Amino acid sequence: MTEVDLGVIGLAVMGQNLVLNMADHELRVAVYNRTEATTRAFASGSAVARVAEGAIVPTFELPALIATLSRPRKVLLMVKAGAVVDAVIDQISPLLEPGDIIVDGGNSNYADTDRRVAVLAEKGLLFVGSGVSGGEEGARNGPSIMPGGAAGARDHVMPIMEAIAARASDGAPTTAWLGPGGSGHFVKMVHNGIEYGDMQVLAEAYALLGAMGYGNAAMADIFKGWGEGVLDSYLVDITADILATVDEGGTAVIDQILDAAGQKGSGRWTVTTALEIGQPLSLIAEAVMARQISAAVDLRAEGAGVLSGPTASIGADQLTPQELEQAIYGSKIISYAQGFALLDAASKDFDWGLDQGTVAAIWRAGSIVRARFLEDITSAYRDGPAPSNLLFAPFFAAAMTEANQAMRKVVAAGTSAGVALPAHSSALAYYDAIRSRRLPANLIQAQRDYFGAHTYERVDKPRGEHFHTNWTGTGGTTTSTSYNA
Repeated sequence: MTEVDLGVIGLAVMGQNLVLNMADHELRVAVYNRTEATTRAFASGSAVARVAEGAIVPTFELPALIATLSRPRKVLLMVKAGAVVDAVIDQISPLLEPGDIIVDGGNSNYADTDRRVAVLAEKGLLFVGSGVSGGEEGARNGPSIMPGGAAGARDHVMPIMEAIAARASDGAPTTAWLGPGGSGHFVKMVHNGIEYGDMQVLAEAYALLGAMGYGNAAMADIFKGWGEGVLDSYLVDITADILATVDEGGTAVIDQILDAAGQKGSGRWTVTTALEIGQPLSLIAEAVMARQISAAVDLRAEGAGVLSGPTASIGADQLTPQELEQAIYGSKIISYAQGFALLDAASKDFDWGLDQGTVAAIWRAGSIVRARFLEDITSAYRDGPAPSNLLFAPFFAAAMTEANQAMRKVVAAGTSAGVALPAHSSALAYYDAIRSRRLPANLIQAQRDYFGAHTYERVDKPRGEHFHTNWTGTGGTTTSTSYNA
């Protein structure tokens, strides 16, 4: 059989669309799916023309798939994250030779990717963990792709990824080799965490507009207008479309959707990792928690019947759509600032050498979080020394001068009307905390020292020197060294 460029295992919608995208870019692809009927349906359906011309080669056994591939063999896994990835690796590893490459294109945990890179290296195989963002449309027409892993695979996989990736406004493909180990999947994880934050910020804006008296059609127009300004982004655009959509009976579809948000885990992973690394990720954490409380539909129904509070009504004198637009912009900036701070901390901890400007650049097109202001983030990291926090870059510091005033009005109006604003509130709290030269944590340190002799540092002494006060007169001078609280 004629050799082909790579094999793809897994023909769910993302796998199928990536294969068609590859065929469009003159790549020859062999495909396999565990369920034979799926392969046959794909080959006789959307891929029929490409199969006929030999660009897509259906196979029905894994050895047959591997036999078609040019060396070094390259196999892309588009299967469910977790145990399924390991199972497929176990199946194909004996069929491969040293120097062959396995790429995991699913939403795997970066720690699993780290492990797989190391384990397969012992067998002489090269493993790559590659995040893919853009959903079905992106997979078909050009996604944002975030690869990282075994360095020896880089030159073999990047031409393929550059061919199928989306193109930013400057024509650059929205993909880049990010680093070793699980770096690619880590970047995708943080991308998804920011996505959680963006979606929650917009959901809260939708709730606020409702409290301001706007109907769905009017809200759709407002979001459409926002999408033509500083909030120009994919998520704002689709929100406008969603709010304008009605069913055959003329009823707004949005009003028929149960308010219980789902999640697949990447948002939780982002928050958990931030806690482990010691990075504040409050907005994304609140977005995850908001999804969790939304899922408690029955509990909320019970609470609505027994707990009192203000009626969700906001007057025109309290808040305007223009102020809400600025507040959304400010909250989004905070979300990205927290996400990029986590990327920076992880890169240093794991010695990945992540380039923040590159990460921002490859999210500019194709990705779910694509937005106009990613151009500004890219510039903030590339046009001079990288800021220690994105908020400190001159462009964003200036943007927040106006935005933070609107954020205060939003939080005040929402609080007075009883509208839950976990993302907007946490964004403002983070902004006020990071600009505070002094926080009340000195009291926390005193409390810790009082009940646990955990010691504290002093403002009049060098950092690193620790002191203890005998607060009760009976505690003595012994300090805690065995635990922290």
